[in-house]
Amino acid sequence: MLTKKEQRLRRARQTRIRIAQQGVARLTVNRTNLHIYASVISGCGTKVLASASTAEAEVRTALGAVGKGGNAAAAAVIGKRIAEKAKAAGVEKVAFDRAGFAYHGRVKALAEAAREAGLQF
Repeated sequence: MLTKKEQRLRRARQTRIRIAQQGVARLTVNRTNLHIYASVISGCGTKVLASASTAEAEVRTALGAVGKGGNAAAAAVIGKRIAEKAKAAGVEKVAFDRAGFAYHGRVKALAEAAREAGLQF
């Protein structure tokens, strides 16, 4: 019997293999109960080009109260922020790696905000 985390990582493995074959930068998402994290990783998978999360001090002050990093509105802020940082690093096109999480709720909010801010998937 696989644990919940092992099941998620198993789902993520195939996506990561497919993205690695494409050789494009990937926008990967990690979600916890309290925070959401996003990173743009280079095509060869060795270097983080940009990252953003609700754990950052500036974002936490902007969101206000403690525990507000775990909602769709916070995810949208991170999506916009990661798109801006990726563009500053010279990345326009990415492959979206949802890391085995369902494309729903916070993950979907982050992806849509990144698209609206000009990142191409």
